[in-house]
Amino acid sequence: MNKLIDIAQQRILVLDGAMGTMIQRYKLEEEDFRNDDLKDHSESLKGNNDLLSITRPDVIREIHAAYFAAGADIAETNTFSSTTIAQADYKLEHLAYELNYQSAKIAREVADEFTAKEPQKPRFVAGSIGPTNRTASLSPDVNDPGYRAVTFDELKVAYREQVRGLLDGGSDVLLVETVFDTLNAKAALMAIDEECQERGVTVPIMVSGTITDASGRTLSGQTAEAFLISISHMPLLSVGLNCALGASQLRPYLQTLSDHSDFLVSAHPNAGLPNEFGEYDQTATEMAAEVEEYLKANLVNILGGCCGTTPDHISAIAAVASKYQPRQLNVLQN
Repeated sequence: MNKLIDIAQQRILVLDGAMGTMIQRYKLEEEDFRNDDLKDHSESLKGNNDLLSITRPDVIREIHAAYFAAGADIAETNTFSSTTIAQADYKLEHLAYELNYQSAKIAREVADEFTAKEPQKPRFVAGSIGPTNRTASLSPDVNDPGYRAVTFDELKVAYREQVRGLLDGGSDVLLVETVFDTLNAKAALMAIDEECQERGVTVPIMVSGTITDASGRTLSGQTAEAFLISISHMPLLSVGLNCALGASQLRPYLQTLSDHSDFLVSAHPNAGLPNEFGEYDQTATEMAAEVEEYLKANLVNILGGCCGTTPDHISAIAAVASKYQPRQLNVLQN
């Protein structure tokens, strides 16, 4: 953690962009999501992007390399849905550990290649821990508000397996991201804490929530400040926001985090808001101009992109970020 904090005090760290957006460019078919072990699997696997770390590692490697070449300091592993809970949709719960291990290993290898070429700009791997497709705080059944599709303990067990794979594969940082339900995130944080205690290691932790709409709240109803308070018991590397909104819409909530947080602050917004077809039209130049407002206001330490962003977006963001000093902390968390 100290190395990352040292660098973050000197300059703004650049996170990579969207994995899914880049995967779509390859126009992959069902066979790309299968290998010999999965050739007779009963479920359709197309769209299970995390699986590509096993079946098409060349694609994932190329995407990581493209983002590093664009100026990213940190690559997120291709593991947003690599829990037993999320993989249950494909009947692939048994692959959860392997998905995390292989994804982290690929990112680690690419990061090390770039660090070797540019030792003055070390590259890091952030193990991506998504929210799962279930919520511990809300009922999926409007007729039974007390019902829960998942328990806290079930989430913790699933996250613990994911964390093991991510750490074994070589992740430098663990990123609990796109948090729409802080209770899910707390299960992930507890799993990380227990795994790290068992290993006798300290691993930097980033947490990034998502504000779902103009209400300024997460899906489970928290404001940005409440979200921050509810996770501040952990010694985090950073707290931030990603997804759901474009850069300009995210700014007031980042201001709240910056004003009240003693952690580093991160942001990786979408490339604007989706059009009527669910596509993102915001260009790299347009997005860089919007995130520059964060930099002028001294709001962030870590900056990247979420849905709709590409290496072009990250290149433009990295270029504008290099002109500004990072946000200064009142208290450094170690």
